Amino acid sequence: MTSASSTVSAPASIRSVPPESPLVDVMQGAARWEIPVHEHGLIALVDAMPRLVPQGKTGDFAIVQAARVSYGEGTKQVSEDRGLVRYLMRHRHSTPFEMVEFKFHVVMPIFIARQWIRHRTANVNEYSARYSIVPDRFYRPSIENIRQQSSTNRQGGDQPVDVGTAEEFLRLLEEAESSYTRYIGLTERGVARELARTALPVSVYTEWYWKCDLHNIFHFLSLRMDPHAQKEIQDYANAMYRLIQPIVPVAAEAFEDYRLNAMHLTSLEIEALRTGEPLKTTNKREIAEWDAKRARLGR
Repeated sequence: MTSASSTVSAPASIRSVPPESPLVDVMQGAARWEIPVHEHGLIALVDAMPRLVPQGKTGDFAIVQAARVSYGEGTKQVSEDRGLVRYLMRHRHSTPFEMVEFKFHVVMPIFIARQWIRHRTANVNEYSARYSIVPDRFYRPSIENIRQQSSTNRQGGDQPVDVGTAEEFLRLLEEAESSYTRYIGLTERGVARELARTALPVSVYTEWYWKCDLHNIFHFLSLRMDPHAQKEIQDYANAMYRLIQPIVPVAAEAFEDYRLNAMHLTSLEIEALRTGEPLKTTNKREIAEWDAKRARLGR
């Protein structure tokens, strides 16, 4: 009888091809890399593909490998790996980046999860509050992070509210959290978990496994690391980036240069930049966005 810990061998009908050079683990043999987020949250990298790469290479190797088999002779003009990865990012050739995947374990408040799930290009499996009792974990911001509604961003906040208002908001959160004791009591008296969970606020924590390819991770990060994103999800996005950056350093550098810190110009903006004339639109939002871009450009 073979034990569960025995070395797995390929069936006799499968040819086993040894690597051309020694392989190394991109996660350095760790079971997971983990970063705490807020008081109760975390994001952990639990697996990566490729997990094993040739010695001296990083996870960027899989991007280059895929690009060269895809573009064939066309890549001979790009003689080194870094140049090729940067070319692919610069010209939005996305499919080679899809050859790299990461799987994360994320613990976060439900209100963050509901934003996160809008990115529908990942595989997700979430903690079931129908099957299990929700743990007693709630998100409560620090008093300085209780923000007033932005006058220019309808879905966000910016400057802190006054101390009195902030303290009242924290009391409201305490009241919402007090529903947890009654939630537990009612489940113990037989109320179905699938119904009892509806009494809990969106500040309660959920968790899931989230697996996504690098192309779509970069899209997620470009939106959620943006200063206009809600601060709480920015904290998770920044932690995610810290986890993947050492594994795909070349792709991460290209992402920063060509996506995260870059600027998109519309045809109207290019014309205004070329002629020095005002933007040819009366739309106040477009004009405000152009003014912000001009400020970045020092124009």
